[in-house]
Amino acid sequence: MRIVIKFVRFIDSVSEVFGQIAMYLVVLTVAIGFYNVLARYVGKAIGVALSTNVFIELQWYLYSLVFFLGFAYILKHDVNVRVDFFYERFSKKLQGTINFWGNLLFMIPFSVVGIFVTINPVLYSWGRLPNGSWGAWEMSPDPSGLPRAPIKSMIIVSFVVLTLQFVAEVIKSYIIMRGGKLEDYGLEEIHEEVEVH
Repeated sequence: MRIVIKFVRFIDSVSEVFGQIAMYLVVLTVAIGFYNVLARYVGKAIGVALSTNVFIELQWYLYSLVFFLGFAYILKHDVNVRVDFFYERFSKKLQGTINFWGNLLFMIPFSVVGIFVTINPVLYSWGRLPNGSWGAWEMSPDPSGLPRAPIKSMIIVSFVVLTLQFVAEVIKSYIIMRGGKLEDYGLEEIHEEVEVH
């Protein structure tokens, strides 16, 4: 059991780091977006192009990364949007049972399928051709645009981390379902308040 708890702590810490990075990327995304708007209006006023597709696509990439890196963090802290009328009134054991079976039967398979259906498109983006050889990687069709392969690869990374976090949540839910307390194992409570730094 000690190895399982260490695994849960490790996955929780990875999700935490990804979530912190995502928070900082929000600020960077807003800053680049502000620059894009400012450069467009100032450039139009003075008749000079002050922004390029690099900045526009970089903003789009960073915005995507906020979600890709934030998925597992949101799951870890259980701050995803829930539309329920009954769940909050259930006992901890019943909530743990629902989370255990829901994650095990639906969410883990969904994440694993997400990994497998994105592998070929990502390899194609890196330049893998149908005959197995390698060509040039996928680039933006816009002038001075960014390569597509790195951002597409983050889809797989996010699904892998999300899958591992679902496994960690299944273990936590199992402990709760069996009447245990996460604190007894040195784990954080699932329903906690998230502090934004």
